[in-house]
This record gives sequence, C-alpha cells and structure tokens, in this order.
Amino acid sequence: MTITDSPSATPPSRAKRFRDLLTRPELTFLMEAHNGMSARIVEDAGFEGIWASGLSISTALGVRDRNEASWTQVLEVLEFMADTTTIPILLDGDTGYGDFNNFRRLVKKLCQRGVAAVCIEDKIFPKTNSFLDGDQSLADISEFSGKIKAGKDSQTDQDFSIVARLEALIAGRGMEEALKRAEAYHAAGADAVLIHSKKSNPDEILHFVKEWGNRCPVVIVPTMYYQTPTDRFREAGVSTIIWANHNLRASLAAMREVSLKIKQEESLVGIEGRVANLTDVFDLTGTREVAEAEKRYLPDNRRRISSIILAASRGKQLAELTHDRPKCMIDVRGEPILKRLARSLHGAGSDDVTVVAGYKHEAINLPDVRKVINDKHESTGELASLACAADRLKGECIIAYGDILFRDHVLGLMLGTKGDIVLVADASKPDPEQRPSADLVACSSPCTPDHLIHDQPVDLIEISGGLSWPKAHGEWIGLVRLSPKGAELVRAELSAMQEKNEIAQASMPDLIRRLIAKGAKPQVVYTSGHWLDVNDAFGLARARNFL
Repeated sequence: MTITDSPSATPPSRAKRFRDLLTRPELTFLMEAHNGMSARIVEDAGFEGIWASGLSISTALGVRDRNEASWTQVLEVLEFMADTTTIPILLDGDTGYGDFNNFRRLVKKLCQRGVAAVCIEDKIFPKTNSFLDGDQSLADISEFSGKIKAGKDSQTDQDFSIVARLEALIAGRGMEEALKRAEAYHAAGADAVLIHSKKSNPDEILHFVKEWGNRCPVVIVPTMYYQTPTDRFREAGVSTIIWANHNLRASLAAMREVSLKIKQEESLVGIEGRVANLTDVFDLTGTREVAEAEKRYLPDNRRRISSIILAASRGKQLAELTHDRPKCMIDVRGEPILKRLARSLHGAGSDDVTVVAGYKHEAINLPDVRKVINDKHESTGELASLACAADRLKGECIIAYGDILFRDHVLGLMLGTKGDIVLVADASKPDPEQRPSADLVACSSPCTPDHLIHDQPVDLIEISGGLSWPKAHGEWIGLVRLSPKGAELVRAELSAMQEKNEIAQASMPDLIRRLIAKGAKPQVVYTSGHWLDVNDAFGLARARNFL
C-alpha cells in the first residue's frame, strides 16, 4: 500500500492574519513603511504588520500629505510593498480618496492586491495632516458611516478590515463627539476605531479607551505622546499601536547627512563605513533568487567560485558567549557572524560555500551552506580544518576565516586581482596591545595612495606574526583567493604535509610560507580598514558599531 502525504492546508490570507492581530488579547505593533524596501526591512525586523503611512508615501513621492498623490499612485506603491513582504499591510487611506464610490473601488483594488486593511479618517477631502494648522473640518457622521458601509459591502475578502479613524479630538470637538462618532462608525461596520490626538500626554486617549469599553478594537498612534510607557496602553486594553512615520524620518536624516558629507569632502572615504553594504541592498531585493532562476533558465556560463570558511574553533576569549555555540555563530545586530560572511560570499558570486565546523558544530544550521566537520578541532589548527575540505579546493576558490566581517568592496578588490594566490592586507598599523598575534605581511613595496586608488597588487615576501613595523607593510585580514592553479598548489601542499605528519598544528601563514619557498608568488592587495575580526568582547563591540 502506498501512503501519500495529505495536501497541506491553505495558509490564512493576510487579511485573516491582520484580523487575528486586531482581535487578539495581546498588544499588536505596526511599523511604518513607505516603499518595497522599507516594508521588507520592517518584516525582517520582526514586526507582524505594516502601516503604509499616507504621510510617508506622499513625502517619499515628493508631494504634500494633502491627497496630492492620487489613490492609483498610492496603490502602485502598495503593490511593490505587498510583493516584497508576507506580513499584513494596513493602508493609511486618508479620507477614502473621495466619496463612497471612490472608496468602494479602492477597497476592491486593495483586496485584489492582498492588502489586509485600510484606515480612513472622518475629515473632508482633501485632508489636512492632523499635526498642521489649517482646516480640520470633520465629515458629516451619516456620510462617513455610509462610506464605511460601502467599503464593507465591496470587500472581496471576508476578513478584510476597515479601521475608522476619529479626528474629533484633533478638530477640538471634544470627547463626547469622539465617542458619538465611534459608536456610529462601529454600527456602520467598522472593524476597529483609531482614536487620534496631538497632545503630548496620553490623558484623552486613555479617557476615550476607558469610556469606549472595548466595544471593538482600539488603535492608537503615539507620535506626540511617545514618552508614555507602552505598558499603560497595554493595561488599558488598547489593541494596536502604530509607529507611524519613523522609518521615513530616519531615512531623511541619514540621506541628508551623507549627501552633505560627500558634497563637503568630494570623496566617499568618510561615509563608506557608515552606510549599508551593497550586499544588504541586494539581499533586500532578492537578488539571489534571480541567480537561482538563472541556473534554471539561462546557459551556464557564469564564473564559478567556491568558498571555504574555517570556523572550527570555539573562541574561548568570548567566554560564556560561546558556551553553546562557536564564535562564528555569535549574534551581531540580529544575525550570526557566519551568516553575514556567507551572504557576502554569495553576493560576490560564490554559490558553493563550505564551512569547516568543529566546536558545537550542531549550532551551525544555515541554509545554502555546506558543512564538514573537523572532529579533531580541539587538538589541531587551521590547516587541519582546511584539509577536511580539500576536495572543495577545485577551480577558483576563496578561503576565509570564520570570524571576519568586511565591506563588499574588499571582496571585490580581491576577486578583481589577477594572480594564482591573492591575499588582502590592511595597510593600517594594528594596535599591538589589542592585536598581539596579528599576521603581518612584508611586500615588495609599501602601500601608497596609488595602490589604494588603483588597486595595484604587490608581491608577498613574508607573512608572519613575528614581523614588526616598519618591516611589515600590512596585516593579512584572513581572506585569500586562489586561481584554479593556486587551488592545485594548495591541495598538493596539504597532501604533502599530511604525508609527513606536519599538518596538525600548522596555520594558514605556515602554508603560504611553504608555497613561497617552493616558488609561488602570492600577490597582495591593500585596503585601509573596512574589516574586522571578532576574537573577544572588544572585537564584538567593534563589530556592532561596524554594522
């Protein structure tokens, strides 16, 4: 008898998931987004839902928050946001973009695009932002209630939600008017009410919540009364808190600062370490999925690069942080070091990434990364780990230490350099107290501005922890590229060392010195900073600042 798996149940729609968030007893948080990229960042940060802010979308389009962007333009932005995320989106729908007819058409289009809910406010069209002086006139209660009914009658997803936003307190009409309107909108079919205030304290909000008595879920936007402890809203029975415009405001501040600095300095040197890696940009936009699709649909003429990450050690200097995991899996701003390193390698075109694990190897469970185990990691060194993956040393290869982070251009610099063995060295002099065991390099010439600007490699003469400045010209950062010939040389040397039992305690610098002694001519490309390794608590702190 053949047994087959039963078909999996259809996952709930985003509208159903939003309705569940709205009605559950726990407090829900929605984070503002205004385009596909910011929406993806919100989801990656762990939020369960997105607030598609009218103010933020308008500002990102370069227009005023006064219905100057048409609803079809907003809908186009929403489509990108929905395509790049999986969590529910609540649209800030202003006043519904017109009368009941405009609104019911909007609701149909939102359902078609998988948007979970819409919030509309009871002001006249075109709306004035609630925090501006100007006409804050309210819509007629019966007219707005009819708009809600039209929207509910038009939704094609039964779980689609309409949130009625009350502007009575903004317009100075008082609590009685707010409660009167809330009751009318709830009776018209609103699934929740949003009570809005521009006071710096939460008193009138909490008063409303108490008087309302949880007749339907209450949503709030604490932009002005942000100093209020969140637990006060939780205790009051608020359903949902919206963080309304902070991603937009953060991006404006960052873009202004970076633009001014580049204009003043006429250089990128001062900002490169302070902006996101291009790898992060490519990851947000799903570039790797295209690479996978190319394998299926295009002729295979890609540059093939394999990578080996040496990550078998515990990292004892990190003490309790490595009690249950190797140091390569230490979290740095939400992701393990190894995941960030592997993503950088993938982003540079290395589809085949192998990590040599050892201590607590079961903690390494990353997708798209092959794992081999050095069972003797406690008594052996780097080359013994590399030998465990010797069968991967074929074609063009990258070898990297498992505790390093670097800017994308450092990897590109190395991959763009010709040579059978290419190392990256930091021309900045290391602090001997912080880095007493740095692997220093002596080269055929020291680093000059010309080397940094034109990426000109130099010959490696010596690599050793025993070198000192000024005989040394840089510090090897733990990153090396091998051509197919270079990979053959390394594989043959590993085999020779194993036959003579010389590999157990040998290091990567030992291997490179042996290759030089046999006539190999490794090349060095210089960088100036833009990388770090994580060996201790100080290194971990630097890594968090680095990112």
